[in-house]
Amino acid sequence: MENLNRRTVQAQSRPDKIIQFGEGNFLRAFVDWIIWNTNKATDFNAGVVVVQPIEKGMVDVLNSQDGLYHVNLQGIDNGKPVDSIEMIDVINRGINPYRDFDDYIALAENPDIRFVISNTTEAGIAYDPSCRLEDMPASSYPGKLVQLLYHRYEFFKGDVSKGLIIFPCELIFLNGKELKKCIYQYIDLWNLGEGFKAWFEQACGVYCTLVDRIVPGYPRDTIGQILDRIGIEDKMVVKAEIFHLWVIEAPEEIAEEFPAPKAGLNVLFVPSEAPYHARKVTLLNGPHTVLSPVGYLSGLDTVRECVEDELIGKFVRKVMFGELLETLDLPKAELEQFANAVLERFVNPYVKHFVTSIMLNSFPKYKTRDLPGLKTYLERKGSLPEGLVLGLAAIITYYKGGKRGDVEIIPNDDAAIMALLKDLWASGDCAKVAEGVLAASDLIWGENLNLIPGLTAAVTEKLELIAAKGMRAAVESII
Repeated sequence: MENLNRRTVQAQSRPDKIIQFGEGNFLRAFVDWIIWNTNKATDFNAGVVVVQPIEKGMVDVLNSQDGLYHVNLQGIDNGKPVDSIEMIDVINRGINPYRDFDDYIALAENPDIRFVISNTTEAGIAYDPSCRLEDMPASSYPGKLVQLLYHRYEFFKGDVSKGLIIFPCELIFLNGKELKKCIYQYIDLWNLGEGFKAWFEQACGVYCTLVDRIVPGYPRDTIGQILDRIGIEDKMVVKAEIFHLWVIEAPEEIAEEFPAPKAGLNVLFVPSEAPYHARKVTLLNGPHTVLSPVGYLSGLDTVRECVEDELIGKFVRKVMFGELLETLDLPKAELEQFANAVLERFVNPYVKHFVTSIMLNSFPKYKTRDLPGLKTYLERKGSLPEGLVLGLAAIITYYKGGKRGDVEIIPNDDAAIMALLKDLWASGDCAKVAEGVLAASDLIWGENLNLIPGLTAAVTEKLELIAAKGMRAAVESII
């Protein structure tokens, strides 16, 4: 079987118009798929240059295939099963700025570049004061972006027609405003001057967005059948559900430049993405974040297995309907309808969404997806939500490592967070573990969670119960 590349298949070649920070499964199955469909249906004619946001990544594999890969969409659409495979050809090349910094910064000199899109996880939009303008590159994503913007400003001598439209897709509420705040911090830190700041404000736009599509990633369980169908070797196949939603808080003129709605796609340009964000993050991502460690430590591997399991399914519904739904302010009937639709997506028979893929960077995810609900529930009900507390205890237990049966548990998170958990668990004292994790203000939470009434004792109790009787017994105790 031949390898997939632009010599072995026919593929379109388009001018570089978009810089994309991130080469992971989600961006390729969501953003690049949307760009591909927009190219087909309109005169957008946009090519993508991918920038690897961290030192270790997949741009070498992507480049070995000349940016080509297949997206396998599976699900039920209007009552009919869909199982499609399409080759996406919008990525022109990938750049590793840690190895090829000159190639990266040269992107700023291309007058055709108009958009910057990113998904660097919730931890990616962060200000790191140790970054310097002279770094090759700056370690943080916002730092890299400012390096690019400043070089563009200087190269084009402050031409306001050479500004960029920036769509962050990180799952952070008001992600555009958070990114913009980091950009201003670097402008001040690096003394880039009022001229550059004025150019950035006048020429560039950083817009808040919300993205929604379940992307399980590489279909390792069905890759043999997929390769037989496409007849070519593709190491970057990505599986996703049919549903997609991209909400962009931007004026209509931006929609004219990024004409995805004209392609019939579920891309919405709206005055405010806040209500969409609260509903989605709370009722889809919130349950995802806690069901994953609870399900995994109960012996389950996929989201569907968790929802369909008699016990863990009750846990999922308790968190969704009994806890998180109660923290939102939209009409209850509308929220229940959305939550039921989410459950249908969770049990999509065509998609194996492995919970281990969701558990990457679990602590930052819990902070943004579940902690607000925990606080609001406590404020409204006068008690802690047991499911969300157990979910946090499950994350802490998962980060202890060890084995699940014969399989070694290998958590994946920021090295400093991993080191903290290792040191805390070395004490063998669940109370010390709970207090230490909840106290990690600078590292994780931005506050000391031990100050939340009853939380330290509740997490300690759940950690002890999991350690003594196992996860399923812990779940039974709250159902």
